[in-house]
Parts: sequence; C-alpha cells; structure tokens
Amino acid sequence: MTTLPQAAPARVDLTALADLVTPWAIRVAATLRLADHIAAGHTALPDLARAADADPDALRRMLRVLTGRGVFAEPEEDVYALTPAAELLKDGGAFGLRAWFDVDGMGGRMDQAFGRLLDTVRTGEPAYPLVHGRSLWEDTLESPRLARSYADLMAAHTRFAAPEVVAAHAWPERGHVVDVGGGSGSLLTRLLTARPGLRGTLLDLPEAAEKAGRTLAAAGLGERASVHPGSFFDPLPAGADLYLLTWVLHDWSDDEALHILRRCAEAAADGGKGGGEILVVENLVTDGRRADVAAAMDLRLLVLFGGRERTPRQLDDLVSRAGLRVTGRRVTGTGIHLVSCAPAG
Repeated sequence: MTTLPQAAPARVDLTALADLVTPWAIRVAATLRLADHIAAGHTALPDLARAADADPDALRRMLRVLTGRGVFAEPEEDVYALTPAAELLKDGGAFGLRAWFDVDGMGGRMDQAFGRLLDTVRTGEPAYPLVHGRSLWEDTLESPRLARSYADLMAAHTRFAAPEVVAAHAWPERGHVVDVGGGSGSLLTRLLTARPGLRGTLLDLPEAAEKAGRTLAAAGLGERASVHPGSFFDPLPAGADLYLLTWVLHDWSDDEALHILRRCAEAAADGGKGGGEILVVENLVTDGRRADVAAAMDLRLLVLFGGRERTPRQLDDLVSRAGLRVTGRRVTGTGIHLVSCAPAG
C-alpha cells in the first residue's frame, strides 16, 4: 500500500476564493439598490422589502449572509444599517461599483458570461455569446439600454484613470489630437482642459459620439473640440498631431487590433508633416506592479470579446507589423502603460 505524500500547508483559502454565494449576494443587493433604500430610511425588513420589490423572507436570508460578511450591519433584529462597504454600493458610491455589480445592466450581464468559462478555456472562444445569444458588441448595437449601460461603465472607469493618464504624458501644447474610440469624452475633456492650446476630435460610433459632444460642450470646449461619428476600422481623420488609443486594442483579437493600428498609421502619415504620434494606453501583462489585476482583466477580455491584455513584447510586435515604431514608454503608479509610436518610415 502506497503512502500518499503530505500536502503542503495551504497558503490561500481556496474555500473563500471559490465562494459564489457572497459575490452574487452582493450583486443582487446592488441591483435592488439596498444601500440607497437603507440610506433613505427604509431600514426595517418589511419596509426595505417593499422598497426593493423583494420577498421579505428571501431578502432576510440573503442579508444574513451579507451582514455576516460585514457588508451590511444588523443593529437589531430585522433592522439594517450601512457599513463602509455598503456605502460603496450606493448609486453615487466611489468607483461606480453599484453599476458594475447591477445584474440588470451590462456589468452583471458581463459577469454572467463566466458561467461558461469552461467552454472558453476549451475552445479559446468568448463565452458571452454562448450565454446571451449574441456578442457583446451586438448587444450594445441592438439594445439602447445596454449601450447606455456599457457606455456609462466605461466612462466611469475612464474618469477615474484620466487624471493619471493626462499627468503621465508630455502632451503637445498646441496642435490636434484625435481620440480614437474615445467613448464619453471624459479623457479628451480632461486633456483639453489641461492643454488650452490643443484642439481635439473624438471618434466613436454615433451614439457614443453624440454623448461625447454634449460632454465636451458642457465643459465649455465646443470651439476646440469636435466629434466624428464612425468606426476605427474605417479611415480616420488624417493629419493630426497625435492619435490616442485608450483601452481600445485590448478589446480585440490580434488581427483586429492590427487593423486599428494600421488605420492610425495611415492617418498619422497622411498629414504631410513627417507623421504624427500614436499613443497607446493599455494595462499590459508584466511581472511588475498589479500584475494580478492585469492577469484577471486578460481573462475577462477573453471571456467577453476574445480580446486580450498583451505583454509589452506582443504589443511591440503589433506596432511593428502596423508600420510603426515605439518611440517612448511610461508606466504610471497604478500600472497603466503609455506607449508612444510613430510611423516607421
């Protein structure tokens, strides 16, 4: 009879890591807006259940889990209060977490795709269409509600990172910047505010471009900023001094990312001034700061779109194949990579 080797002491709590009860309870609490209802005074179970349109007994049982985890507090039986963690689940909470966890919005819809992670690992194909019947991009094109939800999530993320991105690069004091796939316009707004001599054009699909136009106008930038409805797979406005790609390439496969970079290279080389700059902003996969965050996002991108967080070498290869060369690199304190490129010729 063979003696099995003794297992090494566990250094991670796999039970806690594998727990799905708490994460989904948090998402349901966010979807039902429990933190906002409690903040509004609906603290007793019957009143809270009515406000949230929930079954009182089921709600109590879910809150038993969340109070046990310290997400909510129960100062007396069936009376609930907010904790610092629950404050993050309010609609105006930091980082926009409530919207990311909302099962009725794109945040929760994206999370549901992980139910088919096994299929993705077996095939290399995204799981989102398997769960929802169509790709994420088709969802946003065919459902205005989901398109708004997705755009709001991306805008919240960009607003959080925009100050760091703007501070990290030596932007020109004058000239023209094209924000390729610029979404809500929050980053371009921040940039043009910081550089009064710059002009900007935001390119994105029509609904996003229209919203960005309102954002830029509300910031008093209407005279220096314009929007260009369109796709970054089509020819871009030519001759600008800088083309900005912020968290665009990681949404796409190598072939599609190469196509986008080539469009930027064509436009940058078509200005008659020796070629403009292309600035790529991504969370690259390295062994450095926040490598675990980049690794988790890489898997998320695979599951959702078939995209990827690339290593510096993988990005450099795409840049070279697009007819560009890397001219500079910068990594911010939170691990955001800014890679400057120029036409190779």
